[in-house]
Formats: sequence, structure tokens, C-alpha cells
Amino acid sequence: MSAVALKLYSLLMCCGQPLLRRKLARRARQEPGYLEAVEERFGRYTQPAETRSELVWVHAVSLGETRAAAVLLKALRERHPGLRILLTHGTATGRAEGVALLQPGDVQVWQPWDSPGAVARFFEHFKPRLGLLMETEIWPNLVAAAKARAMPLVLVNGRLSEKSLKQALRMSPLSVPAYAALSAVYAQTDDDARRFRQAGAAVGGVFGNLKFDASLDDAQQEKGKAWRRALALPVMMFASSREGEEEQFLQQLKAMAQSENAPAADAPPQETGSRFRILLVPRHPQRFNEVEALVRQHGLRVSRRSGWDDAAGGPTGEALQADVWLGDSLGEMALYYAMSDVALLGGSFAPLGGQNLIEAAACGCPVVMGPHTFNFTEAAELAVEAGAARRVVDMEQGVRTARKWMDRPDAHAAAVAAGLAFADRNRGATARTLAALQVFLP
Repeated sequence: MSAVALKLYSLLMCCGQPLLRRKLARRARQEPGYLEAVEERFGRYTQPAETRSELVWVHAVSLGETRAAAVLLKALRERHPGLRILLTHGTATGRAEGVALLQPGDVQVWQPWDSPGAVARFFEHFKPRLGLLMETEIWPNLVAAAKARAMPLVLVNGRLSEKSLKQALRMSPLSVPAYAALSAVYAQTDDDARRFRQAGAAVGGVFGNLKFDASLDDAQQEKGKAWRRALALPVMMFASSREGEEEQFLQQLKAMAQSENAPAADAPPQETGSRFRILLVPRHPQRFNEVEALVRQHGLRVSRRSGWDDAAGGPTGEALQADVWLGDSLGEMALYYAMSDVALLGGSFAPLGGQNLIEAAACGCPVVMGPHTFNFTEAAELAVEAGAARRVVDMEQGVRTARKWMDRPDAHAAAVAAGLAFADRNRGATARTLAALQVFLP
């Protein structure tokens, strides 16, 4: 049954290649990176073919996985100097982030489309000796081809939500053989490990989350803290917001202003008497312009991070007259968290599974999260238990909870300390993962 299912799946993936090209062209209208080296997705490369099996292949589909890969790659290079990396991605943001991880001798290309031809050309061209898949990415033909070539394939920093498990089990003729063919899975949590076993995988260990070991950008943190000290008002941040959530957020801010008998909702903070500033950081860069337009539709003035003068101290002059600051930069979350007093967690107020709150905790920024955190269930629960985060039922309660946290210095200080302690005691996944990988990297 599984062989028949794989053949049918392969036929669909071959037939779907024209659709993929059209999808990439649509995405490129907002993110031009999707038109870069398109033929790589179909196994056609300009890079010289490898003559021997030397590369270690690391697949990090998007931005979050690439940041986790950065932690692991740093440790791998320290243990194995001269290690050559083949880095693949599925999204433009992941690929852009991955450029900074490359060293001489490394190669970066797109993940091959999961058709038999593209996958075969990928393996024949690069001849990787080991594959490390970051967090979630399982593709049936890629896994089958690795097994046929006797190349070890390990899922690192693995996470699998209940929703994803149900989806996998619905496609069990495809997914179960794919999970079973992995050489090992290193899960983040015991619950992840249980779900991976249900999906058919051999779990080699439960090591925690690599992102707890990420080195924060000290310069960004210092800059953010300095900007925060220079501001007369606290800052409420909406971090990694997703489509639909910004509208909820802005509506609740307007309702709060009206309930407090403030003047017109579109007046700047100094005139409304509002006691906090608003920092809005969308998750996806292709939505920056869209979110700015949405804010303006609410009659609010916007100042974008890209227009701030760092030498002058960040948001100064006209930026201080804006109602909403828009964080329209990549790779500056440490800066944003450091300049904020509290952050609402994007992706958790719509049924999207939430975003990672680890960096917020490590920066000492308390988090308010909505009901939907199924992508990071254990981290979210542990953060709440530690006092570093609070869970709410909807956006209305979220905004009011964030406001109360800012208005109560003692409770806020306790949450800051709890977040720092929470981040510190959960470190160590990198060392455990590195030790387990030594069997594949003699």
C-alpha cells in the first residue's frame, strides 16, 4: 500500500510543478527573493557538482528553523573544524537569513521540489553524507531517496503538534514510512517524542529546544534598553503579528481609549493622555506595507523603524508624534523586545499556533499570549508556570492584561526576572544534540 501511495504522490508532485512556478511568481510580487535561482527547486544547479561525499546537509525551511540551525551549526563547526555545509530552505526569509551562516566551502540552494526527478538530481549533484532536518520538515521522496542511498537522515530539534500528528495519520500510507525511514528524531519535549512515535519515528532522545541556547545580540539589547530609558512612556509591543490579528489589536486599542474617556482615537499619545506607546512588528516582511495601510485606515499615524536615525537615539522627532511604531526590519527582535515593557504574542490570537516566546523571555520582556499556542505547547505552558507569560482568552483580555502589567511595577519586575530565569534553566539542548550526532560524524 505504501509503495502505491508513494507512486501516486510522486505523480501528483510531478504534475504540480507548473503550479509551483506560478505560485513562486505570485509570491515574488511581494518578496523578490522567490525568483532567485528558481531552477534549483527542480534539481538544476549552477554550482559545481561534488566529486565525493563531503557535505553535511542542513535543511531549515524558514526563518525560525534557520535561527535554530544557526545555534547548531556554530557548535558543529567548533567540534568539527572545516566542516562543509549544504544549507537548503523553502522560503525567501529563510534563505536570506541563512546567508550569514555560510563559510568558505559551504553551499546554499533551495530545497528540491519533492518529485523523484528533482530529488534524485539533488542527491547526485551534492552527494551529502549526512542530512539534518530542522524541526518539522518531512517529505516522502526526500526521505525515501536518502534511505535508498544509505545516507543517515536525522530530524533535529523536532516538534510535532497534535494537529500535525492528526494530519500525518490521515496520510499514514505516506507519512508512516517516511517517519520510520528517519535514522533518528531528537525531540524538543516528551509530548513531541510521544507524537513522533505514534507517527512511526524512532526517537533517539528528548533534548529540549535549541533556541534557548541562541546567543542574543548584546548590541541590539543595549540599544533597545537605551531607547527605552529615553522614552517618557512604556511600550506595548505586538510581536510577530499575523494577518487578521492586527485588526483585532487596533480595535481593542480604540475601545480602550474610548472606555477611558480619551479624546479622539486618532490623536497622538501626548494629546490623548494615553500612558503607553504602541510597537507593531508583523511576522512576515511582505506584509509591512499592508499593515501600515491598515493602521492608516484606522486614522492613526505610523512611523517605520526603517526611517529612524539610530545615531539620534531611535524614535525621535516626528516618530514621537506617531500613534503606532511599525517594526519593518528583519533580525532585530532583540532590539524590539529590549525596548518594550510587554509583548503580545503573534499567531496566538488567531488559530495559527503561536510564535516562539523564548527570545522575549531571554530579553526580559513579559509575554501575553492568546489561546492558540499549539506549535509551542510546552514552552508556552512552562513560561506561564514560571511567571514569565500570561495566557488570555482573546485580544480584548490580552490588551487589558498587557496594560495592567505595565501599570504595576512590582508585578512587571517579577515577570522580567521570571523570564530571564526561565530562559536560563532551559539551556543545554545544543550540547545534548551535538553529543548524539557524533555517531554520524566520526
